[in-house]
Amino acid sequence: MTLEEIINGDIKKAMLAKEAQKLEALRAIKSAILLLKTSAEGHTPESELKALQKMVKQRRETAEVYKNQNRVDLAETEEFQANIIEAYLPKMLSEDEIKAALSTIIANSGASSPADMGKVMGLASKEFAGKADNKIVSQLVRELLAK
Repeated sequence: MTLEEIINGDIKKAMLAKEAQKLEALRAIKSAILLLKTSAEGHTPESELKALQKMVKQRRETAEVYKNQNRVDLAETEEFQANIIEAYLPKMLSEDEIKAALSTIIANSGASSPADMGKVMGLASKEFAGKADNKIVSQLVRELLAK
């Protein structure tokens, strides 16, 4: 089953259950998928993952802005939608799992100093696509190469 088919099924369930907030988040996902289908870069599972990650990040940042402006009601809505969208993403790797995989990548690439960070990050970004936040990965790469 493709992500689009899963989303369409979940939209029907949310409509029948009259879950307005969930329905809004699901329709946003469907909209993103339709935009990917018509875009020049093409529609692939990887592009779907990137789009969903971007949507989650945007909603979390917006929620933070709302919290800073004392608009808790709007922040809660954004957080709720981010959680709904996040449920369709693969499980993120823990920091320990990332470290273990990075150690292998560093050993295989022959990287030995912080100057090799670009080489390691190139390999790591392919390895962790959709499974880890690049900020965390780059921080861990710096730490491992500094040793």
